[in-house]
Order: sequence, then C-alpha cells, then structure tokens
Amino acid sequence: MSKDHHNISRRKFLGQSCAALGYTTLFSSLINLKAMAAAAMDNSSVPFSGDYKAMVCVLLAGGNDSFNMLIPKGSPEYDEYATTRSNLAIAQNDILQINPNTSDGRVFGLHPSMPDMQQLFDSNDLAFLCNVGTLIEPSTKTDIQNGVVKTPLGLFSHADQIQQWQTGRPHERTNIGWGGRIADLVQSMNSNQNISMNISLQGSNVFQRGNSMIPYAISNRGSIGISGYGNSNGFDALRTEALNTMMERDYQDVFKNTYINTIKTSNDASIEFQAAVDGVADFVTPHPQYNNLANQLRMVARTIAARDTLAFNRQIFFVQLGGWDHHDELLINQTNKLGQVNQALKYFSDLMNELNTNDCVTTFSISDFARTLTSNGNGTDHAWGGNAFMMGGAVNGKELYGDYPTLALNSDVDFQDGVMIPTTPADLYMAELALWFGVSPSDLSTILPNLPNFYDTSSGVPPIGFMNMT
Repeated sequence: MSKDHHNISRRKFLGQSCAALGYTTLFSSLINLKAMAAAAMDNSSVPFSGDYKAMVCVLLAGGNDSFNMLIPKGSPEYDEYATTRSNLAIAQNDILQINPNTSDGRVFGLHPSMPDMQQLFDSNDLAFLCNVGTLIEPSTKTDIQNGVVKTPLGLFSHADQIQQWQTGRPHERTNIGWGGRIADLVQSMNSNQNISMNISLQGSNVFQRGNSMIPYAISNRGSIGISGYGNSNGFDALRTEALNTMMERDYQDVFKNTYINTIKTSNDASIEFQAAVDGVADFVTPHPQYNNLANQLRMVARTIAARDTLAFNRQIFFVQLGGWDHHDELLINQTNKLGQVNQALKYFSDLMNELNTNDCVTTFSISDFARTLTSNGNGTDHAWGGNAFMMGGAVNGKELYGDYPTLALNSDVDFQDGVMIPTTPADLYMAELALWFGVSPSDLSTILPNLPNFYDTSSGVPPIGFMNMT
C-alpha cells in the first residue's frame, strides 16, 4: 500500500465513499424497492404479450413558440399570420410546405430549419397535433370570461404548466405523472423488475414518477453507478473494497440492513444495465456532433437495442431540450433550437429503422405552453394552446390533427393578445398514447381524471386517431 493510502483518514474515506454514491444513484436505487413491491401486484387489466413498445417523451422546456413551428403558408391564412406576428413572422417563401393526406383547403408549412421533419412528414412517419393544451373541462372564450368554467391552476406559469403537462392533472398540484401512472399499470409486462421501465436521460422528473414507479436515471453514456466502483487503481480500489465489505455484511439494525440492500440492489442494476448497453453493436447511422438532444436519443436507441437482454416489453423514456423561453431574440434562438430538434429527430428515426423498431417506438413532444402570437418587441411571452409533433411507424402520419385556429386577433379562440385557447385538450393526446401503449380503456380515468369531460372511454373509438391501434 502506498504512502498516499495511509494518509487517507477514516472519516475522509467514508465521506468520499458515501459521496460517490451520489444523489441520483441513491435516488434511483429506491426504484428497486418499489418495483419489487409492485411486481407482486395483480394487473389483470393488462394481459402479458411478447411484443415491444416504447414511448419517448421529448420535453421542449421553457415554452416553444409552436405557431412559428407549424405555420400557415397559403393565403389568406398567411396574411392573418403575418399581420398578427408582425416582426416575428417567417417569410412566406421560406416556409417549408407540407401536404397532408387530409386537407381542409388551407396550406401549411414548417419552420425553414426543419427540412428533415418535412421529409419525415411526407414519408408518413410524422404528424402534428394542432392547438393542444391543458384544460379541465370544455372551455369557450365566453365561458372563461364569465368565470363559469374551471381553468388550469397557475395558467401561464412555467412551474404549473410544465408540471401539468407531465401529470395530466391541471386541476391539482401533484408530483405523480401520467407516464408514471401508466408504468404502474403495465410494468408487470416486463420480466425485469430490477430496473424501472421508466428511464430518464434528465434525472428525476414528474412525468415518469408513479405511485410504485420512479424513473431510472441514466446519462448519455449509460448507467450512473457508484463513482469508481470496480476500478482496480488507487483510491477507487480502496473504495470498491470498502463498499463490497459494507454490502456483504448482514446488519442487525433493520434500517442499516435495508439501506445496504438498497445500495446493493441499485449497484447490481447499474452493472446489469451497463453490461446490456455495452453489448450493443455500434450504429451504422452517422451520429451528429454537438447536439445534446441527439446524444440523449442515441442512448435511448442503445437501451432499446438491448431490450431483449434487459427483458423489457414496455419502456417509457424521457429526454429534454431546454432554452425555449424566448422573451427576446425569438427568431435567432428558435431557429437554432428547432434546427437541433430537426437533426435529432431525423437521427433517431434513422436509428429506429436501423434497429427495425420504428413501428414499435413512438416519439412525442410536450412543452410548457405556446407563446403569444403578438410580439413584445423582439420576442414573445407565455401563452396557452400550441402545436405538438408525434413520430414513429405506428403514427398515422402525414396528417394535421385537431383544429388549427385562425391566427387573427380577437377571434373566438384568442383569449387575449394572441393567447390561443386550446381546441384539443391535452387529455386526449395523452389518452391516445396510453391506449396504444397497452392501457385498458377502463383504466384511462385513473391516469387522467378529467378525461370523461372530453371523451367516452367506452366508445371503442380512439380519442383523436393519430395512432394505429392494430
């Protein structure tokens, strides 16, 4: 043993070893206790099947100005758009035209930084949902002005709206998400109960937290294990030896024993996960550089590629791209952000086709809210209803779903200053994805308690129709 090892005090050593566990690792380890308990629960409403399905939630955090993402291109709709958006309008000739299979006669297009998404749309792998937002009950402008309907808590607030998009409960503040509630219902479809089916590339989040499920946090490189564990050099070797000794002991104190078992289970899960993704062959699809969203989606693809090794039939992933709160320099900043999304989605779509999993993986977007149609000078402020995208082979693509509103000011859907009242409730969006994923119609109201205000769960028809349920 070297002189340096002798100079490490016992207190310092234990402190550094415990710190090495990290908040994320310790937090993720709690999954395993809950997952093991949940495994014993009966889930008769969801039959086991050998197929695989995954949902990938893409959070555009900060509030995407989505009426500059999906834009009217034809006249007179473009003229209304240009008048309302004034200095923030995209030039008509720069808009990338899309041609939906179903048309009401209006012509639409995409932001000029989205050519790959235009191609994905044309190839039936991408669709858009128009003017979707959080609602408690059907709400008209007159109803809202007269105060005869309930509106979401903290409307226009980042904290509240980003939470409600993740919980599906705009009438209350809760830390249980609709992705977590889905996992509570279908987790028994997975043979592997050591690792959560909800995997996050952005640490802890509300969307994936259920009553018995907590997201398993990983990084762009894989599992977030105990720092230095398993290394044979220097301090890491001492740390590994000490932690192995701790984990191998049987403590009389039930709390110590539970803590050590939790750490051991977490460490075993981390090793299992990393070994599985390390066994995935390198992708042929070229990897874009300097694109963090693409890096996250690459790790999602590696995890999907390891699904058989990990014994997963259902998985929910969470990725995030922040920086959408464009109160200033909207045109410059959004061009950069939408360019990243465009590149990352094309890359991920190519990876899914390379893995032959495109038909069983659905990627969808959420955001705090859209933004005001009116300019605040050089940017936009917090608004309400906006546009979302859905991608994958199971998506009934090349369509615009919902009702794209007139963008003229003072219309029946303009609440104030270009704040669009949603014409499609977020509940229908979430319910459609849940049904495709395998949730029973009878369980939808457990996940989304306000859904019966908008949809008859016994109707036998999809809430919107953008997913192929066969």
